[in-house]
Amino acid sequence: MSEQSRFMLVVSPLMENSPAFDRAAALAKAADAALHIVAFDYLEGLATAGLVNEQALEQMRVGYVERHRQWLEDQARPLRKLGVHVTTEVVWVANPLKEILIHLKEQPMAAMIKALEHESALSRLMFTPLDVHLLRECPVPLHFVSHVLHALPRRIVAAVDPFHRDGRYAGLNDRILREAAKLASICNAQLDVIYAHDLSSIGAAEFGFDNASAFFSSNAAKKLFDAQGEAFRDLAERNDIPAENQHMILGDPAKVLSSYADAYDVDLIVMGRVAHRGIGRLVGSTVEHLLYKMPCSVWVVAPESLEG
Repeated sequence: MSEQSRFMLVVSPLMENSPAFDRAAALAKAADAALHIVAFDYLEGLATAGLVNEQALEQMRVGYVERHRQWLEDQARPLRKLGVHVTTEVVWVANPLKEILIHLKEQPMAAMIKALEHESALSRLMFTPLDVHLLRECPVPLHFVSHVLHALPRRIVAAVDPFHRDGRYAGLNDRILREAAKLASICNAQLDVIYAHDLSSIGAAEFGFDNASAFFSSNAAKKLFDAQGEAFRDLAERNDIPAENQHMILGDPAKVLSSYADAYDVDLIVMGRVAHRGIGRLVGSTVEHLLYKMPCSVWVVAPESLEG
């Protein structure tokens, strides 16, 4: 990354520290990049308090924002001593998603970093969390930080799907590997590439079979497996991934990636985002499976075009 690169760290409005601070600082230091820390404040109780007049409410809001600004400066001070160029900002806004996207448009960033906010399954059924909205709409690489073992990642995995049948995403796997390789180089980390393929997700009708059992008992499944393997090797080789770091594993992608990350103490998984029937998702599985069940942090790469 160039000297002009900047990372944006989005932090909680509650003045809470998190591992995302350490990860953002470590990445910025290793990449020789600047770090912009921003909090999008909006406290419902403070914003709608009905027992005081509007002037008093405004003074309370201004006071809270100023306290938060000073708190961010306190967090930034030790990072600056490490040689990281850090700027801070606090914005009072009811719709953080819209403001984040405006910031990213007006202030180009190499990546956005944010602590993953774990939501219950019931909560996700009731409304769409900010993290999922960001995953669908963020135009730059998006790093959700959770389960941090090392501030600077030591083991990175790139998850690819070279057999994706939607031509709109033909170049996404190469982008994932380029991004992962760049991160691995910055962090001096080991990089492995995984293609978790799930034949059960393929409709037998696509291959002229009336039922799945006929498909899997035929040579068609073997031919498909061989074709997938060839596509995966071609992808890895043209991106200079050594054979010993290539892993093609049969199984549900979410389970494969989660098990691999847990077994090998993976710090970070780099994945691509694709549009699927109008619903934001990641290559190979659902947002919920991959975001909320992974035992490590994730780095999400968007396609060249966000339309889909």
